[in-house]
Amino acid sequence: MAARTHRSHATVPLTSIRLDTRLADEAAEALGVKTRTEAVHLALREVVALQRFKQLMRKHAGKHSFAGLDE
Repeated sequence: MAARTHRSHATVPLTSIRLDTRLADEAAEALGVKTRTEAVHLALREVVALQRFKQLMRKHAGKHSFAGLDE
């Protein structure tokens, strides 16, 4: 499938996916965004950030102590 570009996102290739529109609309409302596209992008960014955070926590688990932790 050839990548297409949108005027406002000239460097971002676009793709088509099958999407549960009711779920996407519910996600958009829950996330406080106006479009399904914004909801999908925000959800994807959150999933990636969560995964990176989890990896960071596993990498550093038990290696740091925090002042005041026992107070």
